Amino acid sequence: MVDKSNFAIVATDLDGQHADGARAPLVSAIIPCLNEERTLGICIRKALDVFSKRGIRGEVVVGDNGSTDRSVEIAESLGARVVHQRVKGYGAAISAAAEAARGKYIVMADADDSYDWSSLGEFIDALEDGAELVMGDRFAGGIEPGAMPPLHRYLGNPVLSTIARWLHHSPIHDFHCGMRGFTRDAFRRMGARSPGMEFASEMVINAHRAGLVIREVPIKLYPDKRGRPPHLRSFRDGWRHLRLIVAHAPNIMYLIPGATLLVAGIAGLAVLAAGPVRIGGWYFGIHFVALSAMATLIGLSAILFGMLAKVAIAIYHPGHGGRIVPWLMRGRPLEWLVFSGGMLSAGGFIADVLLALHWIFIGGPMEQSVHLTFVITTACVAGMSMVLSGFVLKLLLDNLGDRRAF
Repeated sequence: MVDKSNFAIVATDLDGQHADGARAPLVSAIIPCLNEERTLGICIRKALDVFSKRGIRGEVVVGDNGSTDRSVEIAESLGARVVHQRVKGYGAAISAAAEAARGKYIVMADADDSYDWSSLGEFIDALEDGAELVMGDRFAGGIEPGAMPPLHRYLGNPVLSTIARWLHHSPIHDFHCGMRGFTRDAFRRMGARSPGMEFASEMVINAHRAGLVIREVPIKLYPDKRGRPPHLRSFRDGWRHLRLIVAHAPNIMYLIPGATLLVAGIAGLAVLAAGPVRIGGWYFGIHFVALSAMATLIGLSAILFGMLAKVAIAIYHPGHGGRIVPWLMRGRPLEWLVFSGGMLSAGGFIADVLLALHWIFIGGPMEQSVHLTFVITTACVAGMSMVLSGFVLKLLLDNLGDRRAF
């Protein structure tokens, strides 16, 4: 994640004066840039042409990520402001440019001319009509031959978008379209922090959580004009998108499966604790005790990790932790987890000691207590997991409380 306090921002105008003194524009067109001298000028001219034709006050802000070619020179010669971002990555460049933008509305797109900046007006119209986030939809607008690799067009983008829609209950069809518009307030409320390409997914997820008004605009995707390989790396960046999409869905990925496994596991252990059971024509023995123990421990771990994930998300995105985080803030989760987990572990340890004493003083085989031993051992492990998780949860909650105090 990007710590925005580390942003190194330098903004210049064509006349070399700082832009803050000028009257605020209505629209800011922001463009991430890393060695885009062949196409950056085309994109800037298209955006400025839209401003001119519509008679609106607009600006172009280029988020430069360390270009070593003539990109900065070209941008400044055309009247764009340049924001220099030392932190590498697509998301870092976009964040720096958006932070420096002064327009009421902000529209972003790449510098390779694959997105037609001449369609900027459609995003402005949607924003003026009440939308807070406007997403381009390349699949609805059309993808020109050679504009998107087949792997991305038929597998990567559709699969990732489908997973994101399912996990986050979002209606967006093209989760990773690089052309999108939003209000300044919406950008603040989204609070996207990822430095890399996964910034695009984080924006949509956070916008949906924040309850923003989201609309989609069909746009056409064209082959880029850079004449060199793109910065995008299919598998690396695809994995970054996927891990963020999954990590930000604790309800579906942790809490619901965890609760299901925990209930099933405890039920199995309760039924089989005394020994094998035959139900109808089915025999349930030691193997099902082991499966029940596994389900119990995995389920409990998933619930505990889910709570930790909820609090971690709320640290950076207040209000996005759902109902569970305020409940944890009001309660005493450390004491509850330490007490209940400690009692569970202590009870299991005492039972283990009694079984050991039985073996020492009475002797003989222990086959009749194997099922019970599984149950006792599971209780010990589960209890210690609760105790240790309680301290980690306390650390996160303290961090969350400190952030909310400022």
